[in-house]
Amino acid sequence: QVQLVESGGGLVQPGGSLRLSCAASGSIFSIHVMAWYRQAPGKQREFLALITGDGSANSADSVKGRFTISGDYTKNAVYLQMSSLKPEDTAVYYCNAVITPRLGATPVTSWGQGTQVTVSS
Repeated sequence: QVQLVESGGGLVQPGGSLRLSCAASGSIFSIHVMAWYRQAPGKQREFLALITGDGSANSADSVKGRFTISGDYTKNAVYLQMSSLKPEDTAVYYCNAVITPRLGATPVTSWGQGTQVTVSS
């Protein structure tokens, strides 16, 4: 079983920055990909960015240039550096991972519990 725990959310003023962290724990043999999503009230969950096990990163056009994903798989962790935040970035931010828990096992997809980011003056 894999657990994902996000941290780093909070209240920030427009134009400010935040760095979210997500740590994976439990049975981890290999990490295929870790990603960030967000969900604003009344909206569908939205993909933001991902980083693969070999370090390749990709992000949604809506956040390119403002959000940067990075990973430290020696710590089973992924980060999301967010800058130039806008009120419309207000949402619950979720960590997602596809992880093989044991040698020969089927990869499993896990979600964290989410961390609230509020952008407001």
